[in-house]
Amino acid sequence: MITHIGLGCRAMADANLPKGKAENIPKAKNTQDFLGINYYTRDKVAFNLLFAKDYFIRSYFPPESELSTTGFIANEPEGMFEALKWGLEFNLPMIVTENGIEDEDDRLRPSYLAQHLHQVWRAVNFNWPVKGYFHWTLVDNFEWERGWTQRFGLWELDIETQARQKRPSADLYSAICQQNGISSEIVQKYAPQAFDRLFPGE
Repeated sequence: MITHIGLGCRAMADANLPKGKAENIPKAKNTQDFLGINYYTRDKVAFNLLFAKDYFIRSYFPPESELSTTGFIANEPEGMFEALKWGLEFNLPMIVTENGIEDEDDRLRPSYLAQHLHQVWRAVNFNWPVKGYFHWTLVDNFEWERGWTQRFGLWELDIETQARQKRPSADLYSAICQQNGISSEIVQKYAPQAFDRLFPGE
């Protein structure tokens, strides 16, 4: 799973902060107000002798995966549920602080968004302490070493003029927020490709 949570959370829970060398700071123990979870995708990992520079580990997506524009992210919504399940061990309120997909043409994003929010809904129905969700991101952003090659925004950004143009997935997210739920009508209208997965048999 691609997350950005493991070491930092464990360090704060145990007060063992890796600062060059392991250092115990008792005052830091159990000072977190919540657990922030960043989830984008998950991949498979296999041992491979040809990948010495990667510690003999090869990570890959299954061949049938729905991939983002550059192939950087696969649509793996069940991984969201597993990430939240993992977070339960910290006994803290959880907030999904990042979740999204780079998709310049907004081809996969509506389905990705609906399916991932459905997994958050599943977690809430188990009475897991999920207190919030933040989509990554509102407007296309500069992705550091990848520059403008990955477009995560619900709104498209013209980098020359700075003009914003709404993508269809923005209307999907707006409808979900306004209804505080994911109805079959919303999915049928904005993310029909995900309908059978979310509402089988209808």
